[in-house]
Amino acid sequence: MDLSILGFGCMRLPVQNDRQIDEPQATKMIRYAIDHGVNYIDTAYPYHEGQSELVVGRALRDGYREKVQLATKLPSWLIAKRENMDRYLNEQLQRLGTDHIDFYLVHGLNQTTWETTARLGVLDFLDEAVADGRIRYPAFSFHDALPLFKEIVDAYEWTFAQIQYNFMDEKYQAGTEGLDYAAERDIGIVVMEPLRGGLLAKDVPGVQGIFDRAKVRRTPAEWGLRWVWNHPAVTVVLSGMSTMEQARENIAYAQKGLPGSLSREDLAVIGNVRDELASRIKIPCTGCNYCMPCKNGVNIPGCFEFYNQAHIYDAKEHSGGIYAWALGGIFGGIPAFASCCLACGECEEKCPQGLPIQKHLKKVAEYFGK
Repeated sequence: MDLSILGFGCMRLPVQNDRQIDEPQATKMIRYAIDHGVNYIDTAYPYHEGQSELVVGRALRDGYREKVQLATKLPSWLIAKRENMDRYLNEQLQRLGTDHIDFYLVHGLNQTTWETTARLGVLDFLDEAVADGRIRYPAFSFHDALPLFKEIVDAYEWTFAQIQYNFMDEKYQAGTEGLDYAAERDIGIVVMEPLRGGLLAKDVPGVQGIFDRAKVRRTPAEWGLRWVWNHPAVTVVLSGMSTMEQARENIAYAQKGLPGSLSREDLAVIGNVRDELASRIKIPCTGCNYCMPCKNGVNIPGCFEFYNQAHIYDAKEHSGGIYAWALGGIFGGIPAFASCCLACGECEEKCPQGLPIQKHLKKVAEYFGK
């Protein structure tokens, strides 16, 4: 299948002051992208508090649905029984105003959601949905560690996997090793967060100068996207575009985003940027998860990740928002904030690096607040 290397991600559509999607502008952007060669549109059940699928469905009227490959996702954390899978899929078909989903992903798989959905028969569900024509190709998106990624890849005949990947995340979650592992098994890779939620597109103090000294002038966003497209195993790079300017720029960048198109000098520039950003890490946690699980529910590596991210990219507000969203228990769990720590000390006994975890968690709690 000939997919555009740039996909339109519909998690960050333009919004109005009341945080509702600016539907006229979103429709204009989506149709502009399609008119200029983008044929992969990606949404999901919870995006924009459930409004994304509705807006995307309406934007794809007037003949645009036939021009694209449409992807949406089964909300894995909401699945409590087998019947839920059919209910959500049927609801999504109605929301999107279509009789089939081209690529249907099991959304956000981690250890918990994979074990639950697998036990409830998600793989049989996917087979049945393909057989009855409601979906064409099964896939999954992933948010956990590399060993689990390999386990899921080997469990089923997936069409593709969606992973977070950018020049700062080569060893994060599935990472480069997972990318290659899937590619060796003829599984496509759709990359999310190629710019780390826009952080790699920022004019970060101390970093922009490195780009400015390069022989080739590119924006930080172009450097980041081109680095991902440089990998032959990558099928599609998703961008969550919020403005028409971003859509125009990303489409222009995609014209040059070929595998192996970056020179050795280009890669050295990105390497220097990576080193500069990495030097700003405040808590040297490797995310090995030996400290987990915490009996008080604290997501220790997650707390450190968002704290580091805020300092690396000079982005306290951005990282604090994600910290609140990701660790606030909105997907049915319990809050996992640093402020939930009760100082039992068990995590420090398990940490192979001997980090003063309780002290670091206190810093995080003071920084982001309760």
